[in-house]
Amino acid sequence: MIKTLKIKFVVVTMAFVTVMLAVIFGLVYYFTKTNLEQENIRMLRSAAAVPFRPDRPDKLPEDVRMPFFTLRTSPHGEIEASGNGYFDLSDEEFISELAEIAFSSSEQTGIISEYDLRFCKSHTPMGEAVVFADISNEKAMLENLVRNCIVISVISFVIFFGLSILLAQWAVRPVAKAWEQQRQFVADASHELKTPLTVIITNAEMLRNADFNEEKRTVLSENLLTVSHRMRELVESLLELARADNGSSKTVFTETDLSSLMNEAVLPFEPIYFEKGLELDYSIEDGISVKGDSSQLRRTAEILLDNALKYASPNSKVNFKLEKHGSYCVISASNHGDPISRADLKNIFKRFYRIDKSRSTPHSYGLGLSIAENIVTEHGGKIRAESENGLNTFYIRLPLVNKS
Repeated sequence: MIKTLKIKFVVVTMAFVTVMLAVIFGLVYYFTKTNLEQENIRMLRSAAAVPFRPDRPDKLPEDVRMPFFTLRTSPHGEIEASGNGYFDLSDEEFISELAEIAFSSSEQTGIISEYDLRFCKSHTPMGEAVVFADISNEKAMLENLVRNCIVISVISFVIFFGLSILLAQWAVRPVAKAWEQQRQFVADASHELKTPLTVIITNAEMLRNADFNEEKRTVLSENLLTVSHRMRELVESLLELARADNGSSKTVFTETDLSSLMNEAVLPFEPIYFEKGLELDYSIEDGISVKGDSSQLRRTAEILLDNALKYASPNSKVNFKLEKHGSYCVISASNHGDPISRADLKNIFKRFYRIDKSRSTPHSYGLGLSIAENIVTEHGGKIRAESENGLNTFYIRLPLVNKS
């Protein structure tokens, strides 16, 4: 698909470039040709004002920069010629043919292509006259212009073709990245869903076995219920990420007392930490308000607390803080645990990413931090992680409500 997209991009770009070059050079040729013709006709009319002097070379007027000659019908019906010595006017048959073509034309000006001549008819006190001028230089100039335009077009086409390939690779890169992420997301989601589905199917098949007693059936039913709940949690997380991706999340932004919200988020975790042998120490500064969705903001705190609970070293302390820093507030959760490498710190917010799957908790799908990042980004904040001296800390920075 990506290759096809690149080809389409290059084809569309080159079609646009081709049309653009054709229009540009077409206009250049048209205006050049028109200007040359108008200038030539203007000089012909200026030459027509030169007194008619048969068989005597005339000097060119100052504003006439081309060879010309004049034909006039005498009162006796004869064709008389006058020139400046550039043309051979001794060929009576040639002169007669030109006079017949010019005088029989209904147009005031015209071109005799066979002889590369342009004519301009004028009326004089002595009768009707026609001035002829050589346009071979004009034609040569236009031919050179066409050749130059073709050469420039070919060179430009090659250059733009190379640039379009580079531009296509640059433009398609985000699409390729998104496509790869989508493929990876589908593969990871399928993998995560496969395990609970297998457990559900296995337990359901075992329930159909008549050899199992009621106690065994109860255990199997509880397993089904437990795995189903976990599967629902995973599906809900996937749906939440999908809504965030397409911008259909129903987030309601109101002024929220973040201090009270964080206190409410911490309280349910205290007994859980105690049961696991961990100490939860929290420090929440009062009077901090932000604009956002209270349920979503609480979810981010729960994700940080749950993440610290899963990966904290046994019998260690977890520190949770909410502090004000200028026009921002910072939520942080720190725990002692295995150091996080720089590479993992860059990828830890990716979906389904787990630092060490062999040591991951069985109920972790690697979606929590990705969900938290989406929520924080939607609220105009930033989330990041640090790992120093065995202490892993996650920070969330949110803008405070502007009271002015």
